[in-house]
Amino acid sequence: MTKNKLKTYLHTIIFEADTRAGKTFDISLLLIITISVVIVMLNSVDELNQKYGQLFLDLEWVITIIFSLEYILRIYVTRKPLKYIFSFYGIIDFLSILPTYLSLFITGTHFLLVIRMLRLMRIFRVFKLARYVNASNTLVVALKNSRRKIIVFLEAVLIIVVITGALMYLVEGPESGFSSIPKSIYWAIVTITTVGYGDIAPETVLGQTIASILMIIGFAIIAVPTSIIGGEIVKEQMLSRNNTKVCCGCEFGDHDDNAKYCKICGEKL
Repeated sequence: MTKNKLKTYLHTIIFEADTRAGKTFDISLLLIITISVVIVMLNSVDELNQKYGQLFLDLEWVITIIFSLEYILRIYVTRKPLKYIFSFYGIIDFLSILPTYLSLFITGTHFLLVIRMLRLMRIFRVFKLARYVNASNTLVVALKNSRRKIIVFLEAVLIIVVITGALMYLVEGPESGFSSIPKSIYWAIVTITTVGYGDIAPETVLGQTIASILMIIGFAIIAVPTSIIGGEIVKEQMLSRNNTKVCCGCEFGDHDDNAKYCKICGEKL
């Protein structure tokens, strides 16, 4: 097997989940990730740390070496290493091995290894099932397409809580716990989100009336971001894909189900 064929074969296994070998690789990786996160959590328990601390450390180093080799292998098989390195998954893969090496110089950083849980997001590419594969891509695209509407919505909410906070500061004053405008704005945020800690509460009739109106507004606006994102999800589902094909040439992954060649660079899939 030539070098290029070997790299293509390894690329299919590592970056895709349409083959049996690819599924086996990804599932094995997910199991190791889960074991690693469990080890970190168990190691944070004092009793277990005192009794099995060295064992946890040894296992963590073994897992880190496995992840390091996998990260290097991913860079090796792709034709555009920098694109993978600075991609979302590339950054997560790097961050997942960094804490163990940092722990050699900075005490306590190994607990940051729980970031490996983010790598479990790869499970969306393991099983070729529409409701799993499309779920991740659809949600990401929907959030991206909704960002302008969400920003406008958040600006409106920000204006409401600032005005209400300033108004409550004038109406209630320090005697009722509204000692400053920032603290009053904090109360407005807690109230409009229907959290209601109860650490600050209006005592005057006017203040309670304003609070009641703000609570009603809070119930009304809860559904707004849900409807915005939900609408974008429906649109995206109409255009969603149902495969895990990743181009060896340009790393593009949004291919049609029956595609044989990459729509970006023309590389055979």
